[in-house]
Amino acid sequence: MSELRQNLATKEWVIIATERAQRPADFDDPRRPHTHARPSRVETCPFCPGNEHMSAPAVLEVLQDGRWQVRIVPNKYPALADHGGVERRLDGTARWMSGFGVHEILIESPEHNTTAALQEDPQVARALRALRQRQQQLERDPRLMMTLCFKNHGSAAGTSLEHPHCQMISVPVVPHHIRQRLADALAYHDERGTCVYCDMWRQELDAGLRVVAEGELFVAFLPYAALSPFHIWILPRRHAPIFTQISEPETEDLARVLRQVLARLYYGLHDPDFNFVIRSAPTHEEHSRSFHWYLSIVPKVTKIAGFELGSGMFINTALPEESARFLREVKLAG
Repeated sequence: MSELRQNLATKEWVIIATERAQRPADFDDPRRPHTHARPSRVETCPFCPGNEHMSAPAVLEVLQDGRWQVRIVPNKYPALADHGGVERRLDGTARWMSGFGVHEILIESPEHNTTAALQEDPQVARALRALRQRQQQLERDPRLMMTLCFKNHGSAAGTSLEHPHCQMISVPVVPHHIRQRLADALAYHDERGTCVYCDMWRQELDAGLRVVAEGELFVAFLPYAALSPFHIWILPRRHAPIFTQISEPETEDLARVLRQVLARLYYGLHDPDFNFVIRSAPTHEEHSRSFHWYLSIVPKVTKIAGFELGSGMFINTALPEESARFLREVKLAG
């Protein structure tokens, strides 16, 4: 029969619908167009080399042999404006703030037809390093409380441009669900004296059932209460609450593990659309002993329906243990 599982870090309940569970291979769609089948350069793409005039001047560039490998540019249609101050008003039950913030695009590669799954480890590390450097710069602005780094790959994940890119949005507030996660992590630490995220990756390694890949400094696994098929977490073994605390050796190891995980999804499920988010604490929580940053990957192989919207619970029709085994068995090129 079906079962309910809870993620002790997020407190989210998930229904694992075993009676209508699908085999991992059922989420594959061979008809899906592959990223590598695109042209390497598109004349009208604002992120392709030679089209730099189509976007705002870069705020950060990584060069090699005089050519850029990674660029960070302001979003042409930003969700927030990076000028002016932070104004607040409260009128009865109506709370208002000025729309201050920073919204930028990290262009991961000069090649239009690539993604991290197809790249060499050093190129993935370049993008992560640029992400860290730019976020460190944004953290120095006292008006900004936190930065969210995320990637939308494919139309089902919300992307509007094919060229490989990530986004960063820095905001002057801490969203409620982030505050709740901080509170839940602190409660766990107060009760047990340990970090719930550290406990999770250690127990997942010991069990081995849901581990997808591991490096010397990072572990990738499907959570026991994975929200959806192939929902993956990548955690650093060293406790750190904020992504920008990542060291250079950790950056290189994360590049290897992230590329391998995404490659297993790419070849195992024919380049599925996905979102990934770097879950990091707000800047002022840099010394937190209870919160632990991580990277979450959610392939868009199912859809959210009325039950999920109404209850806040998810129905996962794939056993996390079987999904993890499927990914471990994917044959990677080379």
